[in-house]
Amino acid sequence: MNRVVKVPSSLVLTTYLRHRKHPAWTAFYLKQSAVKNDQFGLSHFNWQVDDANYHVLRTGCYPFIKYHCTKAPYADLRMDNTFYGVLKLMNLGIPTFLYGIAGLVMARHKERVVVGESVVELRFWYVEDW
Repeated sequence: MNRVVKVPSSLVLTTYLRHRKHPAWTAFYLKQSAVKNDQFGLSHFNWQVDDANYHVLRTGCYPFIKYHCTKAPYADLRMDNTFYGVLKLMNLGIPTFLYGIAGLVMARHKERVVVGESVVELRFWYVEDW
């Protein structure tokens, strides 16, 4: 039996930021079914890639995971992360579901990221030419 091994979403994030040579900003959708969602429960957090730190806003928006990354100095984002998590629970995830539908309809630009032996597709609302 041939088993597909899903790469961690964190590795896709790191690989893409390196591939783009540490952009100042980026935002993209990643299909939940294409990766192992190893950042589940994280909504606003720091992500270190080489010498660059990013503030990452992340949300599950079925059928995607949406990432919004801004290069910024390290900051304590624990309170923000908790706030966003509570907010998602309070609104029953309805806005994030609609965000996923928007991704299906509006995210037309696609790029592929090679992670090891896997190829993962990212979707964007527009081409980012930084």
